[in-house]
Amino acid sequence: MKTTGGALLSSVWIDRQSSRKISVQLYMSLKEILLTGGVNPGERLPATRILAKEIGVSRTTVVDAIDRLISEGLLEARVGAGTFVSPTLAENRPAAPPVPDLSDEPAAPRLSHAARHADRFFTPRAWLPHQSKAFITALPALDLFPMAHWARLSARHWRGNREDVMGYGHPFGHRPLREAIATHLNAARGIKSDPDQIFIVAGAQQAFYQIASLLLNPGDPIWFENPGAIGARNAFVASGANAVPVEIDDHGLSVEDGLRKAPHFRLAFVTPSHQQPLGPVMPLPRRLALLRAAEEADALIVEDDYDGEFYYGSQPQPPLKSIDTQDRVIYVGTFSKSLFPSLRVGYILSPPSLIDTFSRVSSNWLSGVPTATQAIVADFMNEGLFANHIRAMRQAYKARHDALIDAAAALTGRLDVRPASSGFHTVGFLPGGSDEHQITEAAKEKNLIVAPLSRYCSAPIQQRGLVLGFGGVDPDQIRRGVAVLDGLLDDLGVGG
Repeated sequence: MKTTGGALLSSVWIDRQSSRKISVQLYMSLKEILLTGGVNPGERLPATRILAKEIGVSRTTVVDAIDRLISEGLLEARVGAGTFVSPTLAENRPAAPPVPDLSDEPAAPRLSHAARHADRFFTPRAWLPHQSKAFITALPALDLFPMAHWARLSARHWRGNREDVMGYGHPFGHRPLREAIATHLNAARGIKSDPDQIFIVAGAQQAFYQIASLLLNPGDPIWFENPGAIGARNAFVASGANAVPVEIDDHGLSVEDGLRKAPHFRLAFVTPSHQQPLGPVMPLPRRLALLRAAEEADALIVEDDYDGEFYYGSQPQPPLKSIDTQDRVIYVGTFSKSLFPSLRVGYILSPPSLIDTFSRVSSNWLSGVPTATQAIVADFMNEGLFANHIRAMRQAYKARHDALIDAAAALTGRLDVRPASSGFHTVGFLPGGSDEHQITEAAKEKNLIVAPLSRYCSAPIQQRGLVLGFGGVDPDQIRRGVAVLDGLLDDLGVGG
C-alpha cells in the first residue's frame, strides 16, 4: 500500500491575532522545525494540499512558504516525488540545545503512604530474562515453541471479523478462553471449576496485585515463603501488607513456623507444586495442615501454580486448590512458562464467595487482555496444540534437567546441584562462607547467568547457593555452561 501523507507537522501554529502575516508565520515555524531536528534529512514533507488542510490555511500560503525554504536550500523538490528535507542538513544543522541537568529538577511530588511503604520494603528485581543462555531462570524453551501453528491461528483471527478482535473485549476475559482453561484445569490438574470463576489478567503479577488490593489492608500479616518469588512478594508489599518471612524446609512452607510468627495471618502465599526457588513439592500432609491453619485463622491462601504442568517421573501431587473443601484457596495460573512470557496472559480462579468482588473490579476499572491474544490461546488449547506442546516440553525439560544433573557431578564439593522433580530450574548449594555475589558477577563475565539464592530472601537464611535454570537452553549448551562454571569455581577457590 502506497503512503503519501509525509511527516506530521502538528507543531506548526498560526496566531491569527498577530499582526505578522500568516505566510511569514508559517515560513518561520517550518524553518524552526527543520533547523531543530523536528524532521530528518531526506524525509518527505506532506503535499501542499494536505499541509494546508491540516494547518487550516490556503494552499497558496503553503506554496509560498515552501518555495522560500527551497530557495534557501533547506528543502528540495523532486519532480514526481514531492518535497524533501535537504540532505545537507545532516551535516550543517545547528547543534541541538543541551539536555537539561536533571539534578536541577524540582523535588518529586509527595508519594502516597502505600508507595512510600512499598519503596522501603520492595526486594530489588532484575529485568526478567529475554535471551536464552545458561543458566537463565524463568525462560521456557523458546526454541521449541510451535511458531507455525501459532502464526496460523493468529492469521485466522486477524483476517476475521474486525469487531471480534479490535473492539473492547469482555472485562472478565474471552469466554472461549475461560471455558478452555476450566476444561484444562479439570482434566490436567484435577480442579473442578466453572468458567464463571475464571478471570483473565495480564499475567500472574497483575493477579497478585489485584488480589492484594482487594483483600489486604496496610499492616495485615501475610505468610510469605522465604526464600520466595520476588515479584509476587513485591506485589503484596505494595498494598502495605506485612510480609512475614516463613521458613522453607524439605516439604515447602513450614506451617509451624508461620503459626509461631503470625498465628492470626490474613493470607498465605505458596508455590506448593514447585517451591520458588528451592524446588520442594509440598506433600499432602503439609497441604492439609496449611488448609487447616487457614480455616482456623479465617485466612485465605494464594496458590501460585507457575510451572505445575511440567513434572518428571511419578504423578505429581494435586494442586492445593483441588483438595480445598472450604473455598480458602485463590488459584493463580499463567501461560508465561507453558507458552512464552511476552504473551502476558494469566488467570485467577476465584472461590465462589469472591466471584462478585472480582466481577465488580474487572467491570469497573480493569481493561483486560487484548481479545485477539486470548482468542489465539483459546484455539491453541481447543485444537489440542496446548496439550501436545506440554507433552513435548515435559520430555525436553526432562532431557535438559538430566543433562544438568549429569554434568554437575563434576562440581561435587563446590556446588551441590539438587535434582528437581518439576519445573525448569533447580538450586545448587555452595559451601559455607562462599560469596554468592562474587560468583554471580564472575559468571556474568563468562556469559553465564546464575542467580544468588539470597536474592529471593526477605530475611537472612544460612544456606548459600545459586539458582540454575535449564529450560531455556539445549543439553549441549548446558554441558558447556557447566564446564565454564567448573573452571570459574576453581579459579575462585570455592570448596578448595
